Amino acid sequence: MYVAVKGGEKAIANAHALLAKRGAGEDAARIDFAQLRDQMGVLVARVMNEGSLYDPDLAAKALLQAQGDVLEAITLLRSYRTTLPRFGVASPLDTEGLPSERRVSATFKDVPGGQQLGATFDYTHRLLADELETPEVPEPDVEGEEPMPRVTDLLGESALIEPDRPEQWTDPDPGDLTREPTTFPMTRAERLQALARGDEGFLLSLGYSTQRGFGNTHPFVGEVRVGEVEVVFEPGEIGHEVPIGRIEVTECQMVNQFAGGEDRPPQFTRGYGLVFGRAERKAMSMSLVDRALRKDEFGEREVSPAQDEEFVIAHSDNVQATGFVEHLKLPHYVDFQAELGLIRRLREDHDGRP
Repeated sequence: MYVAVKGGEKAIANAHALLAKRGAGEDAARIDFAQLRDQMGVLVARVMNEGSLYDPDLAAKALLQAQGDVLEAITLLRSYRTTLPRFGVASPLDTEGLPSERRVSATFKDVPGGQQLGATFDYTHRLLADELETPEVPEPDVEGEEPMPRVTDLLGESALIEPDRPEQWTDPDPGDLTREPTTFPMTRAERLQALARGDEGFLLSLGYSTQRGFGNTHPFVGEVRVGEVEVVFEPGEIGHEVPIGRIEVTECQMVNQFAGGEDRPPQFTRGYGLVFGRAERKAMSMSLVDRALRKDEFGEREVSPAQDEEFVIAHSDNVQATGFVEHLKLPHYVDFQAELGLIRRLREDHDGRP
């Protein structure tokens, strides 16, 4: 570290004090974490996803401490997560009956249950407002609500899409990438876990690349849903499942064309994304990359970066990426002096040769 630099620990302490002063602002009152949590929900959702911890309060506090630096906030949340005890594994979320605040499909106009626009920027004019207002929102009409079957289930009734699980499917306990080393090749469950906590911008770029021809996919948004779902846990001493709370999630099912093969008829295939909070862009990007990484299941050639499992997973973790890039700011005096001496010797040899 920079302890060896002139000023030593006093210089580092002063740097910390200056950082705290910058974060406190000049004239405006300090932002309360509850304000950030309630008014910056999309940002808080990103920190929770990539920090691998669902806790809007802690995510908002991390953002305040990091002065809005998203990657720093994610690092803070992950560090805190490592101090928490692990009691077990929750049961799989039942998203089939997810009561949707928002549900849209790009595949059917008159999808059963209807399109539900919900809260979204999709239909707004991208113009900067001088003042933000809080408009009145009418109460939703809950009478006579239709059930909302999954679009993929509708396609599955006619065998037009691959089954959501293999015939001889079992549900083993999931691995935990936060506690176990990453090994390749990975199971799809492990890949989905890595993608869920991967950097949104990186996955967005990879998903975009698949649409530009760098991946053998032709995607349609079968469905995007946003809503709250119940989390269920089975404590060993009780022997039956108990609900422990509700969390907001975004789920995306991407429908992709597949020409078929020797043992598969032509049909649609799936890409899947499930993330904390309101994070549609992340869920869609995740589902695009998930489908691209399933190339081996469908006998497809690997021709693009989004289909390379090791490349995608190894570079999607922004905490690792940040650490590796930003460590270059730390002292490398000895290394540089060694390379400087090498360059000087090479120059001498070069200048002295006939």
